[in-house]
Amino acid sequence: RLELAHSYKDKVARGAAAAAGLFTYPVLMAADILIYDSDIVPVGKDQKQHIEITRDIATRINETFGSARRGPILKLPEPRIQAQTEVVPGIDGQKMSKSYGNTIDIFGEEKETRKRVMSIVTDSTPVEAPKNPDASIIMQLYALVASKDEVEEMREQFRKGGRGYGDFKKQLFEKLWDYFAPMRKRRDEILRDKNYINNALQRGAERANAIADKVMERVRDAVGL
Repeated sequence: RLELAHSYKDKVARGAAAAAGLFTYPVLMAADILIYDSDIVPVGKDQKQHIEITRDIATRINETFGSARRGPILKLPEPRIQAQTEVVPGIDGQKMSKSYGNTIDIFGEEKETRKRVMSIVTDSTPVEAPKNPDASIIMQLYALVASKDEVEEMREQFRKGGRGYGDFKKQLFEKLWDYFAPMRKRRDEILRDKNYINNALQRGAERANAIADKVMERVRDAVGL
């Protein structure tokens, strides 16, 4: 089953070593999900298979060690995939991934963020010619942060022609920069308050450990450890 994992096959095909850590990554992900009694897991389309593997593992454990008296030992989580963000394209058209080096850092410096946006791959359609909005990385990214009216307006400008990709990239950068401004401000505030970070981590750890302890108690009781 792990040999069929899309992520594993993709990375090996790209030249990554077939290491144990890469091969067993879906199992580690499954442990992180199951130990906290997760009901719903927000994922991208490319991660759906990992949730399926997680459910397979949980089902096998429930069938092997469960009982009518005890009931299910582990919950079967459901993936939650938003259609609009199921696959976010990177600046080269592949799925956006840090390992591919094609991301746009939402907390990056303005100059570097602009540079990344302006390096988005486009085709050679002339400025004056109509362009296909459905095949554009610019359009896909713009749709994630713009209003419906703004998206439709840009789509119309694509179809009408008369504007180059450089103009659309500038418009995308401005929208991205404005959209994430409140997040950048809040991040800066949090980074200046070390006590807030430490306290949040402590509270989160206590809550997570309490849930994990109950799950592990069920598992140990079921398997006889």
